Amino acid sequence: MRQSFRLAEEAGRQGIHPFAAILVDDQGQVLMEQINAFLPDKDMTGHAERVLMTRASTTYPAELLARCTMYTSAEPCAMCAGAAYWAGIGRVVYGASEKRLKELTGNHPENPTLDLPCRVIFSAGQRQVEVIGPLLEEESAQMHVGFW
Repeated sequence: MRQSFRLAEEAGRQGIHPFAAILVDDQGQVLMEQINAFLPDKDMTGHAERVLMTRASTTYPAELLARCTMYTSAEPCAMCAGAAYWAGIGRVVYGASEKRLKELTGNHPENPTLDLPCRVIFSAGQRQVEVIGPLLEEESAQMHVGFW
């Protein structure tokens, strides 16, 4: 979890939206890391989780992804939860909730946060995705203070 925080904080120091996601297999090995990809093209869909899931689903077989965990510095939004579902990830662990993130970012034009829990998205699916979070929410929130 804290590794995703460190990546997100580093992104923030570079002027990149402070979000990150990490893909870990069932043995605890980090397979991939991803920071937010809004820049340089101002891609509003360049969320760390969505980009990570695209990379993962084109690199690893579904059987492996079903046993993997995505650790994210903040709760996956509706788009990112959908990407995790479609990629076939087995578990998501996140820091700050979407509700807390919305409080932190306000109505920032680069991050018009949806206060929609990822559990709601996953519950509409046909397979279970385990969700753990929010975890270390205040620690996760700190990287957003003063950024937006």
